[in-house]
Amino acid sequence: MSSAPSEITSASTTFDIAAIRRDFPLLDRSVNGKPLVYADNAATTQKPNVVIERIKRYYEYENSNIHRGVHTLSEDATEAYEIARSCVKQFLNAAHESEVIFTSGTTESINLVAQSYARTNLVAGDEILVSELEHHANIVPWQMVCQQTGAILKVAPINDAGEIILEAFAELLSARTRIVAVGHISNALGTVNPVERIIELAHEVGAVVLIDGAQASIHTPMDVQALDCDFYAFSGHKALGPTGVGVLYGRASLLEAMPPWQGGGDMIKVVTFEHTEYNTLPYKFEAGTPNIAGGLGLAAALEYFMALDITAVMAHEHALLNCAIARAASIPQLQLVGTAADKAAVVSFNIEGVHPHDLGTLLDQQGIAIRTGHHCAMPVMSRLGLSGTARASFALYNTEDEVHAVFDAIEKVLPMLLD
Repeated sequence: MSSAPSEITSASTTFDIAAIRRDFPLLDRSVNGKPLVYADNAATTQKPNVVIERIKRYYEYENSNIHRGVHTLSEDATEAYEIARSCVKQFLNAAHESEVIFTSGTTESINLVAQSYARTNLVAGDEILVSELEHHANIVPWQMVCQQTGAILKVAPINDAGEIILEAFAELLSARTRIVAVGHISNALGTVNPVERIIELAHEVGAVVLIDGAQASIHTPMDVQALDCDFYAFSGHKALGPTGVGVLYGRASLLEAMPPWQGGGDMIKVVTFEHTEYNTLPYKFEAGTPNIAGGLGLAAALEYFMALDITAVMAHEHALLNCAIARAASIPQLQLVGTAADKAAVVSFNIEGVHPHDLGTLLDQQGIAIRTGHHCAMPVMSRLGLSGTARASFALYNTEDEVHAVFDAIEKVLPMLLD
């Protein structure tokens, strides 16, 4: 196996994986005396130097609270933060900057919609439709709303390959369906859901649609206007950015009508003990001091990503997926879990008679970082009759050599695991 990094050439540019890897300092470290192979990108991505430097620069030269000060530092920080919002608007192709709400991540974004839109608008007998593929963050908030309102949670089934059964999904839609909430890409299996068709079907019955984009943001082209979704949520840390920051995109007409979820500073215009007048969008939903450095770091991450040839990035990740599937198929004891026709670069698998945690621990001794467990998707595992899986997930800075390293390590430790 060649040690030279691969290159993928698109119509417009060369995807230089070696140059990209140099932008990510953590990829140079060793783990347990071995060169790190980081294959846990579905849990969090690594951060390029530009993100690390942007956060450092804020704390060194710009640190100040935003939106409330007239001094230079505050005005500079406020301007930078609003430029970051504009960057997110561009990344998502939102129609207006006011449709971009900064949150702590996908989980808070979904809870915001659940407690502001759903709790306000749903009554007993209304229905919320999710799928068996969902992350816990796209299940539990809706269960809570159902308990609060008397609404009913419906679940669209998946097949053995880990794909939403569209016919069954369509049959579950009715005039009682008020909200549809599905993931763009499954974190547990890598399934790419047909969200365009799901949104279309949901809108035909008048339902509002939220897309959980935590796994999709840098693994598929982003365009919320083309999708025609009503809400879209994603997290910074899974998009090359820092932890503790994320985004809720919402259609302006919906956000305008929604009450604030949290109260406090900056989400108000006037406060008296008798009455409070709320701020305009997007600030109505951004109570308190935000993660300013996180917002700036997220913008730096998205700018970095948008400067790449996105077509070449997608082609590269697809090549990594094909390589991983081929290597997995070459190991007789290994069983792939999640074989959807349309997948992101996520490979879940099990080895008969081997606990995933044991495999993960032995791979870590070889410098290989994968994820093991139920991946915060216990209903998926229950549907497939599993307690969990091992999961290798790849991103734009991974190489085919690293894919081979993961499966070489599996083959190396198999005798110990099966002894």
